[in-house]
Amino acid sequence: MVETYRGLSTHILTLPCGDELRVTLHGAHVLSWVSQGRERLYLSPDSLMDGHAAIRGGVPVCFPQFNQRGTLPKHGFARNLPWALKTTASTADGVSLTLMLSDSPATRAHWPQAFEAQFSIELTPRSLLMTLKVVNRDTHPLEMTGALHSYLAVDDIAQVVLRGLQGQAEWDSLTDSHAQAAPELRFDGEFDRVYEATARPLLLQDGANRLHIEQSPTWLNSVVWNPGAALSARMADMPDNGYQHMLCVEAAQVDAPVKVSPQATWQGWQRLTVLQGPRPQALT
Repeated sequence: MVETYRGLSTHILTLPCGDELRVTLHGAHVLSWVSQGRERLYLSPDSLMDGHAAIRGGVPVCFPQFNQRGTLPKHGFARNLPWALKTTASTADGVSLTLMLSDSPATRAHWPQAFEAQFSIELTPRSLLMTLKVVNRDTHPLEMTGALHSYLAVDDIAQVVLRGLQGQAEWDSLTDSHAQAAPELRFDGEFDRVYEATARPLLLQDGANRLHIEQSPTWLNSVVWNPGAALSARMADMPDNGYQHMLCVEAAQVDAPVKVSPQATWQGWQRLTVLQGPRPQALT
């Protein structure tokens, strides 16, 4: 089903259990994921939804550059361009769609590389699986960084705990300091850290709500970000209190570029799963 959502043409996927997903072709952007009757992604009410600017919230696809670590526009160009719908599918367990972006005059203005990017989104009960696949269509190697920049909805950031990164290498971009991750991450101000990824799932505890966060080993980093009060107030596309209701936990490739040989393929995924039942004693 296709509807207009905040001014953008949006594909809506639904399941019999009531779970729902909204994806717009602009940026291949996941705008909303409702599971178990609760919105699981944060979308800023102040985001400019004009079909040109990057969208604040949901799941931006950062490709082929992470942040400003290179000569391309911040977080690359993929989140600012229209993607094409390639396929939709239904299975006994869920529904999915795949969007595609290929090199064009708009991309070659920034990056003289022949490529094909596919973003596949699969919705199953209590779970969202997002996979970015990049095919090098050129005669020379492709180098890229990037992220699935997921904005997770929380009731109160001051009460949120993120577990699972314990012992992983940590770089705090605010202080330019290095350490090992603590057993629990808590958030009482601006937070912007890059971690060496772990094969363990992360657990986001938000009051009674619990979310498992997993990523493929092809993403070498996990990024955790919250703008805090001061930065949130300076951001034109975020309400002053927006920071209280979101936490970004990203599957990312930050420093070391992925290198894709001519005609070869790279792919990386992130899976979000809503947990049910009693709170576990430890991650499994």
